[in-house]
Amino acid sequence: MNLTIHASFLPHDDPDASLAFYRDVLGFEVRNDVGYGGMRWITVGPPGQPGTSIVLEPPVVEGCGITEDEGRTITEMMAKGTYAGINLATEDVDDTFDKLQASGAEVVQEPIDQPYGVRDCAVRDPAGNLIRIQQSG
Repeated sequence: MNLTIHASFLPHDDPDASLAFYRDVLGFEVRNDVGYGGMRWITVGPPGQPGTSIVLEPPVVEGCGITEDEGRTITEMMAKGTYAGINLATEDVDDTFDKLQASGAEVVQEPIDQPYGVRDCAVRDPAGNLIRIQQSG
């Protein structure tokens, strides 16, 4: 088999704030922006990597099989930043962190050399999703 990662999904609770973060702060391209029934799905991805995307989606969609209690749990976990996350990589984690911090992103962890061999940092997006960014190479 020859598989690649095409898309990963992260929830949003404010599509405009999420769009601004991923487009204006992280520098991702907007690949699709679709609204339906008061909901909005935004597909973004890193420039130069057209085959890899993140779909920013409503956390609960009516008719998707999630109960009202489960929806509340998801909302509570998003508010705590424990529901979803993604790992990204950059050539210069310290420079990337400085730009993220200057943008007002919620800092979770400043750049640090981890005992398992990577240098990384962590921030949260507007929905509370954890974004870890590690030094590549």
